[in-house]
Amino acid sequence: MQTQLFDREAALARVGDDEELLTELIRIFLDDYPNSLSVIDEAVAKQDPPRLEKAAHTLKGAVANFGAHAVVKEAFELERLARSGDLSLASESLSRLHVVLEQLDYELRPIAEMA
Repeated sequence: MQTQLFDREAALARVGDDEELLTELIRIFLDDYPNSLSVIDEAVAKQDPPRLEKAAHTLKGAVANFGAHAVVKEAFELERLARSGDLSLASESLSRLHVVLEQLDYELRPIAEMA
């Protein structure tokens, strides 16, 4: 069994224990991250380091709000690869990013759908 990615306590601490604000941030993230991920996918496919670096950095910042260290790690790895200009390992890192984002989505979606 995989460990949980979403760290509720860390996320609440980031928003001053405001449950409503956290729920709203989760909803915004769930709406926005597919677009960010598609930019990352395209940047890897087109071997575009500057675009990949910016998109991975943006996603990393958004995910950090939820204490999801495994997702932050993969986004940072893509950002680092892009900064180096060597994207030879980017596809593998991107695959891992997809897996952890899917898990995070699974964990966050029930919170966003609560009344």
